[in-house]
Amino acid sequence: MPRLAIGPEFPRELSALAQPVRRDAVVALRRFLLNVAGAPHPERVRGARDPRVATLRLADGHRGVVVRRRDVYWLRTVLPDAAAWSYARRHRYTVNPALGVVEEWDAEALERVEPALRRSARSSGLFAPVCDGDLLSLGLDVHALPLFRLITTEADVAALEPLLPPTQHLPLAVLARGGSLAEAWRELDSWRAADDPGPIDPDDLYAALRRTPDQAAFAPDKVALDRVLGAPGWCTFLHPAQHRLAKAPRYDHPVLVVGGAGTGKTVVALHRAAYLAAHGSGPVLLVTFSQGLAEELSARLDTLVEDELVRKRIEVDNPERLALRIVADAEGRRPALVGPGARTLAQLTDEALRLMSLSTGDLLDDVEPGRKPYRHVVVDEAQDVSPAQWRLLRAVAPHAPDDLFVVGDPHQRVTDTRVALGAVGIPAEQHTLRTSYRLPQELLSFVVRLRGGGLATGLARGATDMYGYRATHNGERPRVRAYESAEAELAGLRATVESWLADGVPPGEIAVGARTTRLVGQARKALEGLDVRAATFRNLKGLEFERVALVGVAEGVVPEPPPEDPGARARILQRERSILFVACTRARAMLYISHYGRGSPFLPL
Repeated sequence: MPRLAIGPEFPRELSALAQPVRRDAVVALRRFLLNVAGAPHPERVRGARDPRVATLRLADGHRGVVVRRRDVYWLRTVLPDAAAWSYARRHRYTVNPALGVVEEWDAEALERVEPALRRSARSSGLFAPVCDGDLLSLGLDVHALPLFRLITTEADVAALEPLLPPTQHLPLAVLARGGSLAEAWRELDSWRAADDPGPIDPDDLYAALRRTPDQAAFAPDKVALDRVLGAPGWCTFLHPAQHRLAKAPRYDHPVLVVGGAGTGKTVVALHRAAYLAAHGSGPVLLVTFSQGLAEELSARLDTLVEDELVRKRIEVDNPERLALRIVADAEGRRPALVGPGARTLAQLTDEALRLMSLSTGDLLDDVEPGRKPYRHVVVDEAQDVSPAQWRLLRAVAPHAPDDLFVVGDPHQRVTDTRVALGAVGIPAEQHTLRTSYRLPQELLSFVVRLRGGGLATGLARGATDMYGYRATHNGERPRVRAYESAEAELAGLRATVESWLADGVPPGEIAVGARTTRLVGQARKALEGLDVRAATFRNLKGLEFERVALVGVAEGVVPEPPPEDPGARARILQRERSILFVACTRARAMLYISHYGRGSPFLPL
């Protein structure tokens, strides 16, 4: 029986096909898995640059391109016949000798580039100071080494990026900008999906695909196949660093994952919660910033976790509701939040912590872990958790391996909370995600300049910077529009959203944001009849959309006039800048910002 792995592009391309073609392709793949009569068979590709590449006829006029080795088939794409044959002839595939991951090369384009590099080559190439052995130690392909030796400028390296596997381009880019071999290795290490890849056999395609979770998902049967083809990509294809963090067999100490916008922190938190529910030793609590976000994460877990028993082991909540529930359980009724005898959320958090201390003993007394209500706690949007809430979260799980797993970004803080985990009794080992998979480079550069690129305190020891964040793809630059009146700005908003809908963007993939509820109300009125979400900047936190429009980003609104006191002024301005930063980074593809009068001083020039 064949062992079939699906590449990440295949489900997207399949879903774009006409329904009859899509149906026939799925039926053909099911037959292929079962190896029954009428199943498609691999057809050799004449002129292929890689003899392991073949095609499968999946539907009338459409073929899948596969890389095969013995009984292992890696399904890369589905295209019309002519395009499929062209794709199959164009590419070759390798296993990186240092990391053991699979690599795809645009071999045809590299053949066209080589003469130009040779003509411009000088007597001494850019990598002349580095010996062949050192280059090969970074996993660079021995057959491509002569080509790399022709490179003379950093611009050459940048031009080759679309044609090379990222695990080949990344070490070249580090060395080209003057980095050391050690720096190149550190960058390359971000593509390792497991701490120990095991023995690397360049002919073992199965093992290589297993080490490359962002490029391959195995479908051993019809159920698994339908799951891979139908589930959102974030459920199935984890980038290597995300996979390494989320699927680690065991952490002996609390873990803190810090990452910029779009690096997949929430995805890591969801997958870690699912992993602990399936492989851990007790109930899992997943905590996030607000009740709205908790409902969003709960729905995403319903999609991610198929096994109902495993799903029931994960409880999703926010810190305020957790404290409220602990107090309510102890007192037999819901505490009043308004009126006579009402307690503040801060008071309820303190009371919940006191009750936990009484019911489970000293916070460090974990001889009987079963006395704690949860065995594992996963925290998302951790930058906005208060010190008292951290102490409560520390108290609800025992001090034991895999107790706390925390993700956050101090630059996306929307409150005045600034607390390092070590200061509240949580000495965490820190990991950093620096690759943004959601934001295009143009948008990432814009928001880094908007945020100021400076340091942010909280969560980690010292301060967290934004140095080294990068995107994996390019896109459109954010659009900033100035209008002469509020009426003109709202008319421009409606015209923009209407054009996005006309482009075929689903209404659920469009969000409109404003700083105040008054402005949100005006935007909703202007968008009457258009079924798109409108919310305050703060209420967009943790969500993502294909396109985002932000209105009223004007001086005096973003930010409102700050107080005169220097300390309070600095805190409020930083918080307001962070809130705008969070709203801007909700967009995956396009960001539109508008104002009338003078624009916000936060907007980059």
